[in-house]
This record gives sequence, structure tokens and C-alpha cells, in this order.
Amino acid sequence: MLTMEQVWRQSADRMGSLHPAVQAGTKALVQRCYARGVSVLITQGMRSIAEQNALYAQGRTKPGPIVTNARGGTSYHNYGLAVDFALLLPDGSTVSWDMKRDGDKDRLADWLEIVEEAKRLGFEWGGDWTSFKDYSHLQMAFGLSIQQLRAGTRPSAQQVQTTLRRINGGEDVNKDVKVTITLNGVTLTQGILDAGITYVPVRAVAEALGAKVSYDPASLTVDIVKPNV
Repeated sequence: MLTMEQVWRQSADRMGSLHPAVQAGTKALVQRCYARGVSVLITQGMRSIAEQNALYAQGRTKPGPIVTNARGGTSYHNYGLAVDFALLLPDGSTVSWDMKRDGDKDRLADWLEIVEEAKRLGFEWGGDWTSFKDYSHLQMAFGLSIQQLRAGTRPSAQQVQTTLRRINGGEDVNKDVKVTITLNGVTLTQGILDAGITYVPVRAVAEALGAKVSYDPASLTVDIVKPNV
């Protein structure tokens, strides 16, 4: 099984020019999906005007299928506010765009699990568009139109702060629905239930199962180690 670090390493070099809030949201997306058993690969982030125009030419003046209706300057990619994604398969190198794949065998397509987590983080999904659907596309528009971005308007400090709070859990989880976590009928801890997902303190559960927990702040990784028995 791939580690979180291995999964993240495949996408990290496409993150550098993204808006900081989109960077944070994308990293949180990869981490959250990994926790659900789905490995995400970010296939594209920031895209230059020239790169956008070259992509727009595909299927028009250049060979290949049409993949975008956006000319240079008319895509959220051009402002570091969008990413494209695919599935990273267990071998760590094969990429899949199979929207029906259920690699973690939970009866929910991996692709839709990614979309679900992305929307929780504040991303808009291109698959929801009514005209040209882009199923690999996620963006954070901050309420700004392309016309505003082209005119030089950028997300305000307040918008960025609100988005980061959401990404970090401040506005994402419904903390009013409390649940009790038990092990063989014995209460371990309290958790929170939000939209079918249960959030619990990992240390309480892991240690009750005989595992040790550590946290690496540099990579934002929680490591659970269970001794051999």
C-alpha cells in the first residue's frame, strides 16, 4: 500500500504556483481522500496563458479531442485557482480517469469520493457545470468571475481567511451532532457525525486497539503503529 508521503510526492511539483488557499485545500483533499482509501493525483495546477491557448487549440487547429472551451486568460487555472485530478493506482505510477472505479470496495466510486471531499473543502466541481462538463476539474473561485480576475481583482484577505478556516475544520464539520464511540460495548470517547462521516480522536481509538500514535508536523502525517502479535 502506498504511504501518504508517496501519494503526495506525485502531486507536489504541480502545487507551487497555486494560490495559497487553493494549495492548502488541495493538500487537505489528498490527505482526506487517502484516509478514505482513495489516492488522488493532481495532474495540473497553475496554467500559463500560452499553455491555455495551446490546450484550447487541441481539437480545433491541432490534433486531438476538444478538452476545454476556455481560451488563454479565461480559465481559473490561469490565476492559480484551479486544479485537475485523476486517480493514482496502487502501483504508484499508473493514472486512471475511470469514474466508476471502486478501488477501496466501499460501493462508492472513488471519483465521487474525491468530489465529495472537495466540495466539503469549498471547491467547485466541473462535473456540475451545465454546458461543457469537466469531470477532472476543481476550482475555488472566491465568488469572482473571470472578467473580474482579468481586470486584476483577486480574493480578499477576508475571503481567504474564511476559506482557510473551512479547510482547517473551522466551518466544515457540524459539531452539534455528538456520537459515542464504543469498543465491545465499552465507551472509548466522543465523536462528531457529519453527513455520514464520523470524526473521532484517532489516539483514543488506536490506543484502545493496542497501537501507538505519533504526529509529524512537517508532513502533517499521523502515524499509527500496531505491534506485531
